[in-house]
Amino acid sequence: MSITAKELLLYLLPLPLLLGSLFVGPSEVVSSQDVFSWILRSLHISTLHTYDEALVNAVVMDVRLPRVILVFLTGAALTMSGNSMQALFRNPLVSPDILGLSSGAAFGAALALTIPALPLQPTAFACGLAAVGMSYFLAVNRKVVSTVSLILAGVIVSGIFTSGLTLVQFLTDPFKLQTIVHWTMGNLHNASWKKVVSAAPPIILGGIWLYFMRWRMNVLALGDEETMAVGLNPEREKILILVPATLMATASVAVAGVIGMVGLAVPHMVRMMVSPDNRKALPVSCLFGGSFLLVVDDFSRALASFEIPIGIFTTLIGGPFFIYLLKKNVFRFGEE
Repeated sequence: MSITAKELLLYLLPLPLLLGSLFVGPSEVVSSQDVFSWILRSLHISTLHTYDEALVNAVVMDVRLPRVILVFLTGAALTMSGNSMQALFRNPLVSPDILGLSSGAAFGAALALTIPALPLQPTAFACGLAAVGMSYFLAVNRKVVSTVSLILAGVIVSGIFTSGLTLVQFLTDPFKLQTIVHWTMGNLHNASWKKVVSAAPPIILGGIWLYFMRWRMNVLALGDEETMAVGLNPEREKILILVPATLMATASVAVAGVIGMVGLAVPHMVRMMVSPDNRKALPVSCLFGGSFLLVVDDFSRALASFEIPIGIFTTLIGGPFFIYLLKKNVFRFGEE
């Protein structure tokens, strides 16, 4: 496949955004000039500096850089997962949330925030995986999983975990309740290298797996009969795509909270820019999804003197975009 100029631009887009995001932050003692000088000095381009090197190094390396990397990984994971599930289920309204993933992770996080003995990220991760496992178990009928059954099971499981989350919120004290609500809106202000290290392996491994499965997504998007006609087992192929997509989304939700609309709306943006062909759309989803969330996160940090939860911005952007898609009737996946 030849790469067009548009695709090349999308492939290179993350580089300036990752670098530029290091200059964004609420710090009043570290200026953009200090960060620029620090970057030049780190690259051995310049040896001159008029800043407090220890302070700038702490702000950039311990605060901004892990957040930038975590935001990019989260955006890439949610978008690739959403793109894969939309192709898998042949439904433009499918997102990583459809199987109860976000509700399960939110319930796990609420439990961990209420019960100090439970670790936050592992509990959210485990509950998110448990929700998807329950959805799949409920949808299995005679060793066959239909798309409609899986989506309906996901709705049921999501409702169960949402009820559990509501119960935890009702029983917890007001101080912990505020933390739980803030987490459900997308929580990236506590980004750290520890979270990056915990989230990176499942996201990277899942992304690599989905990359090599991208041509099979094109076949699955045509239907089960067409999939069997080319010698593939549709049920096995669905599992081979669903597992890494779930792993990526659960890992991102566990460290960043519930960030709505990214896994639902951004894959449509990608298909409109390149094509519904998953061989092209999936790698672009990774890069554009991470870049998109980086830009949104920069606005959430710089727009006001206080930090606005990133999930508010993604919903405000994704809602009008979906209204546009609905009016123009341009939902596309798997075919021209």
